[in-house]
Amino acid sequence: MSEEVKLSAKAQKVLDSVSELTVLELADLVKAMEDKFGVSAAAPVAMAVPTVGWTAWEEEKSTFDVVLTSAGGQKIAVIKVIKEITGLGLKEAKDLADKGGTIKEGLSKDEAEEMKTKFEEAGATIELK
Repeated sequence: MSEEVKLSAKAQKVLDSVSELTVLELADLVKAMEDKFGVSAAAPVAMAVPTVGWTAWEEEKSTFDVVLTSAGGQKIAVIKVIKEITGLGLKEAKDLADKGGTIKEGLSKDEAEEMKTKFEEAGATIELK
């Protein structure tokens, strides 16, 4: 069990506010705090040592690329989503919808999943790499 931490009233108020945030809002807050204070919120990670019999060991991915593989039958809706997310012009968004390719790179898992959902609702097929 962890030891109970005593917080000041001010710190408790901040903790209560943070607990009401969505995962995406919390991720943005952590990033902003890291930038402002020049620190990293990443906890030290112990190296995993493979045991006998393991053939491969992979680290869990922390960043994802959103890749359009097919615009599907609702290409106009997909073009609208591409324009909304990327800020591309109509011609560039249409070209991307026609050819497919990477929409955004280096996103958190939650951001990538949210973007994938938007595209799938528009009829597109998306891969997270």
